[in-house]
Amino acid sequence: MPQVERILPSHIVAAAGIVINDNGEILLVKTARGGWVFPGGQVEVGENVIDAVVREVMEETGVEIDVGELFCVSSNTCKYPGYNGVKEVPTKVMFDFICRANGGVPRPSEENSESAYFSKEDAEKMITSPAIVERFKAYLEYAGRPTYLEYVTKPEFKLKIKMTV
Repeated sequence: MPQVERILPSHIVAAAGIVINDNGEILLVKTARGGWVFPGGQVEVGENVIDAVVREVMEETGVEIDVGELFCVSSNTCKYPGYNGVKEVPTKVMFDFICRANGGVPRPSEENSESAYFSKEDAEKMITSPAIVERFKAYLEYAGRPTYLEYVTKPEFKLKIKMTV
């Protein structure tokens, strides 16, 4: 059966959360590629950004959250060849929020092999993807005003803009 070519919109909108438990620990997930990241993903059609963070965290970790402050908005402005019938992966805009855990126990999911809480210091060491590192730094540096980042991830990571907005 011939594969149908899918064309995505000009931007993918995504949302993620730095989830903090009562002990001040940060929730991370281990991706299929083996890297640790904070949970999040694509906003679905008809869904608002806040609901997307709540859904993504629950799907990926089993943890219920309250969404708080927006600490970072970032744009991955590179485009690159897609996969699974997608011709090209477009620019992504990500909204990162500080969230509080209010129930559930971390568990793996179809999207990750592990999820667990770590100290802020350990979490900072475990995150190795350059884009996620920059977004986590924005969390660590958050002082009441969000950070805006522009970067490209392909062919290699390059931070183009970092500013407080």
